[in-house]
Amino acid sequence: RTPQADGVDEVLCLDGLATLADAWIDGVHVLASDNMFVSHRVRLPAPGAPSCELVVRFRSLDAALAALRERPRWRAPMVENQKLRRVRTTLLGRTPGWSPAAAAVGPWRPVRLETARGLRPAVACSLDASLSGDDGCVRLHGHLDIEAAGPLELVLEEGGRTWRAPLARGADGAVAGELVVPAARRWWPNGYGEPVLHRASIDEAAHAGRPARRRVALGTVGFRSIEIDRADDGFRLVVNGVPVFCRGACWMPLDPVALTAPAEAYAEAVAQVREAGFTMLRVCGPTVYEDDALYDACDAAGVLVWQDLMFANLDYPGDDPAFAASVSREVREQLGRLRGRPCLAVVCGNSEVSQQAAMLGAAREAWSPPLFETTLRALAEACVPGVPYWPSSAWGGAFPHQAGSGTTSFYGVGAYLRPLDDAGVLDVRFATECLGFANVPEPAAIERMPGGAGLRVHHPGWAARTPRDLGAGWDFDDVRDAYLASVFGIDPVALRREDHDRYLELGRVVTGEAMRATFVRWRAQGARCGGGLVWTLRDLWAGSGWGLLDERGEPKAAWHLLRAALRPRAVAVTDRGGDGLRLHVFNDSPAPLAATLELQRVRDGEPLGLPACRAIEVAPHGAAAIDAVAMLEGFEDLNHAYRFGPRSIDAVSVTLRGDDGTLIDRCVHVCDARVGAAERDVGLSVEPAAMPDGRPGLRIRTQRLARWVAVRIAQHVPDDSYFHLPPGGEVHVGLRPLVPGAPLRGAVQALNAERRARVDA
Repeated sequence: RTPQADGVDEVLCLDGLATLADAWIDGVHVLASDNMFVSHRVRLPAPGAPSCELVVRFRSLDAALAALRERPRWRAPMVENQKLRRVRTTLLGRTPGWSPAAAAVGPWRPVRLETARGLRPAVACSLDASLSGDDGCVRLHGHLDIEAAGPLELVLEEGGRTWRAPLARGADGAVAGELVVPAARRWWPNGYGEPVLHRASIDEAAHAGRPARRRVALGTVGFRSIEIDRADDGFRLVVNGVPVFCRGACWMPLDPVALTAPAEAYAEAVAQVREAGFTMLRVCGPTVYEDDALYDACDAAGVLVWQDLMFANLDYPGDDPAFAASVSREVREQLGRLRGRPCLAVVCGNSEVSQQAAMLGAAREAWSPPLFETTLRALAEACVPGVPYWPSSAWGGAFPHQAGSGTTSFYGVGAYLRPLDDAGVLDVRFATECLGFANVPEPAAIERMPGGAGLRVHHPGWAARTPRDLGAGWDFDDVRDAYLASVFGIDPVALRREDHDRYLELGRVVTGEAMRATFVRWRAQGARCGGGLVWTLRDLWAGSGWGLLDERGEPKAAWHLLRAALRPRAVAVTDRGGDGLRLHVFNDSPAPLAATLELQRVRDGEPLGLPACRAIEVAPHGAAAIDAVAMLEGFEDLNHAYRFGPRSIDAVSVTLRGDDGTLIDRCVHVCDARVGAAERDVGLSVEPAAMPDGRPGLRIRTQRLARWVAVRIAQHVPDDSYFHLPPGGEVHVGLRPLVPGAPLRGAVQALNAERRARVDA
């Protein structure tokens, strides 16, 4: 302990205790906590000794819940103990159908000492950034318990420019002020522009001929407007007046046991998300309020955050005064941390509470609890002004999860086993979660599962890590197998018995193909669909989990296939039945796109005729569509919709090039997804070739159509994999070494070819 000046306290800060906790300092009881999501500040006794003793006791949550007898109005099938509705704690570790059985117990946020006056931190200021026409405005209010002899200024810095405004000082350290930035550069979501941030600080100004003595950093702010467009019962975010197609995934903690991670781990994870073309992450109600480091990274990367409050599925007792008071404190504290952050796009009252009430037979009035409709709405509007509030993750229709109105949890493609075109038939307006599949990981992740590389899908060690609803007679491996049968036209049970490795390879691909096809449909719908967030971004442990990434953040096939559909500037193909194939060009960027489309038909793995070309122009933040047959000299039944004889082609390759001939994007659309026996050799070749940034890489070529080319190099993660290459095609794939200097050893293989192209350098 350090002696403090008069009037300055030494304060013990306990930033999070999970979950039923009591604390004593030198034998004196100083706090009791029953909310994991609130922090505590305790003044230490006046220093009479160089140290003091802190004891924290965590009581059994199971024992406390056993004493409760009240029955909920519905039973949430994902949660084992319904009485958790009365306790403010995470559901992670308590949902055995999809998370490791490692419930949070103990201090899950830092325990630290700080100095303060009257239990207040030395600096506690709120910044609000808003737009007034083209100008940015920052308002500051709070307190600054730091002695300063000179006047105080609010300072903003960006791009070598500086703006200053005086701060008014009041009693007890209060400060307030406002600063206007003329023609401010705006903060934009990923792909729609640059996420411009302004550094904010409080400076003690020069006075009486003396230079300024002190600067207090306040972090960064970004100028952007954000609102929800509900036209025609839809749901679409509009940022800076521009409709944004939100695509991304539902965030899971990087460490499901510690529930926190180093700041650099958050930065790396968000950089990966940005590179994949994602515009949004959702912090979900069954998890935890995340570290500041996540929001710092999202601010810097231009990744929007859909922020659930930590309520999910259960029938919460909002009419209990003690519960409501605890929740109020929690929400004020947690949203207070997020005030002024440009990444914060939506505050949502809960995850699927309204949907669960409706689906599980509760009366209609239970679908709209006042806790989420009224209480938390008012708190959110006060704590984070200017950020839209939404009552529940599935909300807005005749029933909460109706796809064609408001927001929904979309599992038509997925758990409900609907065909892939269900994503378009249902006119989904915004999917806050969707496409939950048991995504097969890469072989290296299987080696980390119980049983290692020899583990088979039917083994209990595999099934224990496959997501499921408690009490259901199926799991999400069964869902994947259903799409193996319907999309690829194979018998998954027979294939698993006869060739388990090929079963896994096709299983990796089919879930990614379902995601890719769904997002292409949604993106092609234009204003009808405002976006979708895949459930989930990352696995919580090694296994066939919902994650697009495994538990170490390494991509699965679904990640690569989805990423190809989400680039800010991209080309895609949709099958419109009797109207043929349609080519789509997307341009999210703020600059117009002048380009050339090339259409190449493929038959029997070889090019058919010369490519057809057409110039195209796409407005900023716009899209364009062309029917494929309009690029040809006459009518051709490219998608075999009319069934006049055998198929005329196997695939079309569509290339988008800039005016200078540079490749912008390429899409190969396979007209018949069914997979038969692989041919012997498609002429696939590979050679090492360094990337422009100096990283190792591979140059991959093919003579014939190569489908789902998988890149596997030991101790390296490829930038791209599971792509189609047209005949004569070439691609340069970068590699990220997991071990510095690791040699390039492995293979590249197309799923429609038996022969692999090996690498040994």
